[in-house]
Amino acid sequence: MKKKLTPINLAKTLNISPARSMEAIIKAQLILGIDKEIKKSKITHEELAKKSKLARSTVTGILSGSLQKITIDRVLKLVDAAGLIAEVRIKKAA
Repeated sequence: MKKKLTPINLAKTLNISPARSMEAIIKAQLILGIDKEIKKSKITHEELAKKSKLARSTVTGILSGSLQKITIDRVLKLVDAAGLIAEVRIKKAA
């Protein structure tokens, strides 16, 4: 049976803090949503770069899954440029 991906499980696996693992999960979820939308809408990386005012190489790096040196701010610029809105949900830890 597969273990559910949680910040705690990821933190233990990667030997990083739970906060850092939570950030990685949030970034990954946002990037997956952006990627899905740009494929559906047939938006190119170049168009997304212009709309977000980020370099095309930065956009390509983010969308290829590179999470290093990628800030939430940059990812949110791509969310906006893709015509999406990010929502945050917080719940009590188990």
